[in-house]
Amino acid sequence: MGSLSNRLEDAVFYGILDTGYVSRENLYPKCRDLVNSGSKIIQLRAKKESAAERREIAFEILPLFQKENAPFLIINDDVELAAEIPGAGLHIGQDDMPAHEARKAIGEGRVLGLSTHSMEQAKGADNLAEYLDYFAVGPVFATNTKPGRPAVGLELVSAVSAMNPTLPWFAIGGINGRTVESVRKAGAKRIVVVSDVLVQDDTRLAVKVLTAKFLGV
Repeated sequence: MGSLSNRLEDAVFYGILDTGYVSRENLYPKCRDLVNSGSKIIQLRAKKESAAERREIAFEILPLFQKENAPFLIINDDVELAAEIPGAGLHIGQDDMPAHEARKAIGEGRVLGLSTHSMEQAKGADNLAEYLDYFAVGPVFATNTKPGRPAVGLELVSAVSAMNPTLPWFAIGGINGRTVESVRKAGAKRIVVVSDVLVQDDTRLAVKVLTAKFLGV
């Protein structure tokens, strides 16, 4: 099992700093909001930027993750950058390099996660617990964050929950204030939310409100 998976067991909210929703000048304050929201894990997703621009952003926000009790910083789909940044983890997709190669590239003591979109893929991810620290299941609902990818529905969330995976797993995709309770009722214990909190003026408060609604408190 990934050496850090146990530290994600009590994680509830996974934040993503997505440059598709946040302007360049607002990335640092928006990331600060996510860090201060209580998130235990935050991913930098910069799909439209060049490798050089992505690196610049990553090192700009890095000090936020070097404080005591800071969340884990995860780099989306850029293994070279993740390996370069002290302590950074990596998130990969089904079409990226195999988990064992990704683990070899970034080394031990860093969080490694994988996206899954079917029961077969979720089972496959859980069988890679030697390399992975978590996996994500989705998109639960259709989302502009992943245009063109069909929603997997709450049925997959329920099926994965019933599987009782070894690894911590997160439901992702189209989760917001209207849908979050149905995701919890389907069996998810952890969620990833992107646009619904990033577009709010006070992202820190938005995360706290949504997390409380998800937990039913």
